[in-house]
Amino acid sequence: MALRVVQWATGNVGRAAIEGIVSHPELELVGAWVHSKDKADRDVGEICGLGALGVQATNDMDAILQLRPDCVLYAPLLPNRQEVARILESGINVVTPLNWFYPGKRDVADLRAACEKGGVTLHGTGIHPGGITERLPLSIAALTRAITHVRAEEFSDIRSYAATDVIRHIMLFGKTPEQAKTSPMLMLLTEGFSQSIEMIADALGFDLDPEIRSTHEVSVATAPIESPIGTIEPGHVAAQRFTWEGLVRGEPVATARTNWFMGEENLDPAWSFGPEGERFEVEVTGDPSIKTSFHGIHPESIEAGLKRNPGIVATAIHCVSAIPYVCQADPGIKTYLDLPLVTGRAAPELSWSRAAPRLS
Repeated sequence: MALRVVQWATGNVGRAAIEGIVSHPELELVGAWVHSKDKADRDVGEICGLGALGVQATNDMDAILQLRPDCVLYAPLLPNRQEVARILESGINVVTPLNWFYPGKRDVADLRAACEKGGVTLHGTGIHPGGITERLPLSIAALTRAITHVRAEEFSDIRSYAATDVIRHIMLFGKTPEQAKTSPMLMLLTEGFSQSIEMIADALGFDLDPEIRSTHEVSVATAPIESPIGTIEPGHVAAQRFTWEGLVRGEPVATARTNWFMGEENLDPAWSFGPEGERFEVEVTGDPSIKTSFHGIHPESIEAGLKRNPGIVATAIHCVSAIPYVCQADPGIKTYLDLPLVTGRAAPELSWSRAAPRLS
């Protein structure tokens, strides 16, 4: 019997998740929560450009809970802890790309209690933070010994990210360096990436210093740069780099970094992606040292990315793939270290299940 799934929010990640849910042989989409009143009462497939799916969206939380799904894939722009707790208390598993990748010593007593009360599981996953930052480095680390440093790094052209309001008003691209330094992005991202650093450290046995070091650097345009948020004028921010480092006696042993640029031209400092271009990179320094680059998670062009960004799709599908495993787990907050190996599924036409995708 298929697991009944509700998609919570239908933004970029939510739309990709719905496509993944309806094509997964073990899952059934039974509902969707939407923030906008304009989307409420519409067919979810039509909202997402998939054609009618026969599933109606709602902005009523009670209506979602009354569906009694097995799992909610929770992907609004920002998490609401009280919402998540209420979903869990109602006996519904939650998979989310927004937080709780590795709570560690954080105060999550309320969420643990909600899991116990509902007899369900909360799992944080995604791509970065998520698979690229935690799962893949730990897998690669099994091939080496005497490890001294682990690095997970993203190199992305932010012009292909179809969230102009976020880029303009939260990331503060196109603003002065002084304005960009007031962006909440470092604070918002630190919660997730610090959990990534701590998971790597605990799994590998690093004796981390108490504080994770975080830095925010910017590069400004030296000539007008055309972008989806308009022209970025000289002297205004056109590239940003965020870095998180876990330290042992003041020396980095685990690093996570994002490089988000409006292209590679006319920047000061003159940052670039290097000869490999856009990619995700994972490096484990030890005996032997191993470096791997992941391509294909970036779009072929800015225009293609604005229509369908593979990195966003990968984030969503990593969540979708986890649902069957999360629904089988014992109650509580479960991380990659607690669950079995999570995998995707064969294309329906190649699968022994012969399950046809429910896409029109």
